Amino acid sequence: MKDTTLRNPAPGAHRSLFGHLPDGRAVEAVTLVSSRGISATILAYGATLQSVIVPGRDGVLADVTLGHATLQEYLAQPQYFGSSVGRVANRIAGGRFILDGQNYQVPCNNGLNALHGGPGGFDKALWTILEVAAEPEPRVVLAHVSPDGDEGFPGELRVTATYALRENGELAIDYAAASDRPTLVNMTNHAYWNLAGEGAPGGAMNHVLTIPAEHFLPTDETAIPTGEFALVEGTPFDFRTPTAIGARVRDASHPQIRIGTGYDHNWVVARERSAAPRLVARLVDPGSGRSLDVLSTEPGVQFYSGNFLDGSSVGKAGQCYRMGDGVALEPQMFPDTPNRPEFGSIRLAPGEAYRHAIIFRFGAEG
Repeated sequence: MKDTTLRNPAPGAHRSLFGHLPDGRAVEAVTLVSSRGISATILAYGATLQSVIVPGRDGVLADVTLGHATLQEYLAQPQYFGSSVGRVANRIAGGRFILDGQNYQVPCNNGLNALHGGPGGFDKALWTILEVAAEPEPRVVLAHVSPDGDEGFPGELRVTATYALRENGELAIDYAAASDRPTLVNMTNHAYWNLAGEGAPGGAMNHVLTIPAEHFLPTDETAIPTGEFALVEGTPFDFRTPTAIGARVRDASHPQIRIGTGYDHNWVVARERSAAPRLVARLVDPGSGRSLDVLSTEPGVQFYSGNFLDGSSVGKAGQCYRMGDGVALEPQMFPDTPNRPEFGSIRLAPGEAYRHAIIFRFGAEG
């Protein structure tokens, strides 16, 4: 009988070949391993978080992020599983915005709107691996150059993504960018989580979620925020106390649940960016005890309950991903910020440095 028990390689940083793009370019993978039995595998394609293996309360390892076993599957059916998305994460209404008095039109790849940087966004780029190191902590640094006019956005944007695995159970992601012209930047990581294991048959709807936010952003029927900062109190959007996702994900009495076919909204943890990462969400799987704290320097977090996973994507464990089999918690600036001055600004000028620090902190409750 085949032994399917997950095992991590020796602590450190391990570089390997993951596959080849249709034009022949090699796509490498880097696996970071801590001495605590945690590992993270990052692909150069899309600076993608392909695997995160962590122990539960019983010490058994599980891969807790959705993704594919082969590069061909990522190419055949893009789902943003673990991708680094940009230049602008989430949606821009109509793909239109005004920057410094000039009108711009970027591709609409999500119905009437632009999503996650467009059809040729950062998730579909082959990033360059700049550095792989085992000390002082396992890490990989990837880089991407987005030329002026890429997907309709102005300015040459130089981006780096640094993944570092810490001994305290944290996977840190730092996004940095600089531009030679005023442009827009709002990057995030689009990992989907199932803390029971990405192939677990029960899905993630029994996970207990906490989001420390008093407001969320209602949307129109195309998932564009209306501009209202709505109170979560008394609604299915109140996760200030730990609540099972499945308890209210199908509560059709609330019009926003009907619009999103579940949760696909941005929660307002704060109104401004912060210098240091702060808690924006906490996720716990009662069965395994695995927990995930999401910390970020950005003020919003998009919670998506996997409403449109339809069974057509096959995960690493050989299981079809269905509705609710994973959830995304994407820290970011608010959707459609370029068209909503009240949301703040994602403008990046020459000489300025963009930075978004994310921490995924893993643990196990007794």
